Amino acid sequence: MSLPYRDNVGAVLFNALGQVLVARRADMPNAEGAAGGWQLPQGGMDAGEDPAVAIFRELQEEIGTAEAEILAEHPEWLFYDLPQELWGKALGGKYRGQRQKWFALRFLGSDADIRLDLDPHPEFDAWRWAGLGELPGLAVPFKRAIYEALVREFGRFGG
Repeated sequence: MSLPYRDNVGAVLFNALGQVLVARRADMPNAEGAAGGWQLPQGGMDAGEDPAVAIFRELQEEIGTAEAEILAEHPEWLFYDLPQELWGKALGGKYRGQRQKWFALRFLGSDADIRLDLDPHPEFDAWRWAGLGELPGLAVPFKRAIYEALVREFGRFGG
């Protein structure tokens, strides 16, 4: 496929107990246990935007707060390709997949600060704290390797 990758940032947001925030996609409200129904906050970067700046913007947009500090940055960009049935449909039909820069962050706020309803078109309709090891099982198959890499790289921050 000749389409480019979309630049993206992602957050593994840890609470004081070492759990991570996962959120349920609003377009999959009945996917309580389905792979891909729950995911980590992530989003596209603006042209020329620094990833460390983008991650706080994305947290604010997606979960209503950027009360966090960066603990670590994954040393590599992680890539995934969309499955063929999503080519030309997902990501505006303009990308083959995403090139992602992931960050481990410590959440500095309280649960009440997490507000999914602040965006007029929320990406998520529910959230919860989960164990870091749960992440690969939550991911859609084409993103599972990325979530496995995040568990390995950021495991030292988990509870």
